[in-house]
Amino acid sequence: MSRDVFRLALVVPAFWIAASASAADARRAELLNLVRQDCGSCHGLTMRGGLGPPLLPARLSERDDEAMVFTILNGRHGTPMPPWRDFLSEPEARWIVEVLKKGLPDER
Repeated sequence: MSRDVFRLALVVPAFWIAASASAADARRAELLNLVRQDCGSCHGLTMRGGLGPPLLPARLSERDDEAMVFTILNGRHGTPMPPWRDFLSEPEARWIVEVLKKGLPDER
């Protein structure tokens, strides 16, 4: 019986790590879809601009990460940029900034 308990003690943490990684990957896929579809509806589906400015790495490289996170979460009063705080956590907004600064990965 003690061997089974020991094996279970090894398997359960591995399961939780795998489940957490899988959940994180799924959420990141959702966030990429949000950026492409929701942000893309104003910033252009290729992020080259439209109603909103371009969100391309060359345009964002000098922008302050904290200011970008703030804008994503709180929007820009007096502009069409809505706040996303009800839909995104601060770490998720920070991840979106990182992705935009690197360039969106190709769709699969």
